[in-house]
Amino acid sequence: TTLGAAAAQDRTQLILDRLQHANQWRDHVMVVAHRAGGLQGGKARFPENSLVAVEDAIATGAEMIEVDVRRSKDGAFIIMHDSWLDRTTTCKGEAAERTLVELKGCRLVIEAGRIETGETVSTLAELLTVTRGRILVNVDNKLGTDALPGIIAEARALGMAEQVVVKENIWNDARIAEVGAALKAAGGGFQFMPIIADDAVRDAAFVEQVARIFNAQAMERSNWRNGAETRT
Repeated sequence: TTLGAAAAQDRTQLILDRLQHANQWRDHVMVVAHRAGGLQGGKARFPENSLVAVEDAIATGAEMIEVDVRRSKDGAFIIMHDSWLDRTTTCKGEAAERTLVELKGCRLVIEAGRIETGETVSTLAELLTVTRGRILVNVDNKLGTDALPGIIAEARALGMAEQVVVKENIWNDARIAEVGAALKAAGGGFQFMPIIADDAVRDAAFVEQVARIFNAQAMERSNWRNGAETRT
């Protein structure tokens, strides 16, 4: 068991090395499972943002999973993309209007075909525990920047801050200041990935400014303009 844990930790360190020293891994493409995975060959096999999807992503060799974080009515960080429950669970209404106990009664569904599964809504802590030493976790914070310190605190309590890559949308100087303050409040020891969307940012110099200010090892570029223009 000790050897297995060491091997898992070694894998995480290798993935971090590939992220932080990309110029030394130019021939390597890092695979990230969006919403924890679940899609293969264009078909949904597992519910998005589910622990079973996480296990499949790890088994198939992904190096990072991307998951979405929201809050329950009683303040627990939960893994869910939409603010409402209708699309991805057997429940209806806003997730923030239900306690964690109530959310645990919601079963996750595979969106295509509305196939109900035995998977329930997971907490951030539950997901992090499953991924410890096995894969990087890219957190898409669906809450305000004030939630960042709490998100990192949960990862740090599990000894997993280094495995976490948090990301936030950045589109102007005021947002740079807001995100910077939240990251400072969260403390160090984790990765940060700015999101730059082409419907809000058109200036390449601004992208360079964001990369420099945050010393970003990676950046998400969102193409909301649907390829209408050549990207540089």
